[in-house]
Amino acid sequence: MIYLAASIILNSYLNLAFKLIGKYGINNLQAIVFNYITCVITGSIMNGEFPQGTFKWGNPWIGWAFATGLSFVSLFNLMAFSAQKVGVAVTSVVSKISLVIPFLFSLYLYNENFTLLKGCGVALAMLSVVLTCLRGKAETTRRDGFAAYWLIVVPLIIFVWSGLLDTMVKFTEQRFLNEANYDRYLVTAFGIAAGLGSLSLIILYLMGMQRFSRKALLAGICIGIPNYFSMWCLVKVLKNYAGNSSAIIPVNNMGIVLLSSVMAWVIFREKLTRINWIGILLALVAIAMIAYG
Repeated sequence: MIYLAASIILNSYLNLAFKLIGKYGINNLQAIVFNYITCVITGSIMNGEFPQGTFKWGNPWIGWAFATGLSFVSLFNLMAFSAQKVGVAVTSVVSKISLVIPFLFSLYLYNENFTLLKGCGVALAMLSVVLTCLRGKAETTRRDGFAAYWLIVVPLIIFVWSGLLDTMVKFTEQRFLNEANYDRYLVTAFGIAAGLGSLSLIILYLMGMQRFSRKALLAGICIGIPNYFSMWCLVKVLKNYAGNSSAIIPVNNMGIVLLSSVMAWVIFREKLTRINWIGILLALVAIAMIAYG
């Protein structure tokens, strides 16, 4: 279970890193682009080859890798924004409870069994998202120029987008991938995210809207290496427990939600109401019900 613990710790670290980036005024976009460049370099070293050797339009999964890479860089930026403005705990909950979306798609695409317990878990998951996102009266107007309705809208977007991304990755894995090409697909997706992000930065540099930041480069490296190994560790644990993957992913998500929420409260003193904590606990229960139902 070392790989599972490592996945939980590394993913929680990423959630907290977003908060630190905002706290020290580091450019989000640059840090995230440098993060994906670091992921590509790290993955290439681990796999012993650079992804350009796998980037062939003839590969049946290349279109899905492109869509995955685009979603990676876009969603990562949104999650960084959410962690800084809404909070680490809320961002963690909505991104991990989004597993209900690939579950619902699996009922249609793969004819997975639907039980009453799983159905209750889905309903509870939806309730947990609402309760986790609720804010007190002090935050119902404006805070730091951030409109109150975005406190709910941004997490909901992350919830839907994360769920659709997980659904897309699962579909690609089921339809096109195996042990021989999964790592290539992952590194290629990271490479596409790095390429699209770099192109955006170059355009912004030329337009005078961005200036190179050494702090962002360092932050990107500090995020990129753990980011790659967080997925690497999860893939490892899934391979080691291939017959029990349906339980591993929910346990991983529960661990990330719990550790991220507690660490955000301890380190950043994030203000969570009693209702928010109830929402987090319901999220953990919902994940368990979906996993073991």
